[in-house]
Amino acid sequence: MTYLYLFMAIVAEVIATSSLKTAEGFTKLGPSLIVVIGYIAAFYLLSLVLRSMTVGIAYAIWSGVGIIL
Repeated sequence: MTYLYLFMAIVAEVIATSSLKTAEGFTKLGPSLIVVIGYIAAFYLLSLVLRSMTVGIAYAIWSGVGIIL
C-alpha cells in the first residue's frame, strides 16, 4: 500500500506542477484549485508514505518517477 500511496502522491504533484502555468499567478480559479488540491493531496499522501518508508528512499523514488512523468 505504501508504494501505491507514493505513486498517487507523485501523480498529484506532477498534475499540480503542470497546472501552475495555466493558473497564471493564481488569477484563474479552475487551474488554481487544481494546483492547491494537487499539492495538498501530494503532501498528505507523502506523509502516509513516510510512516513506513525512510525519507531517502521515498525521495529517490519521488525524484526518479517525477522526472519520467
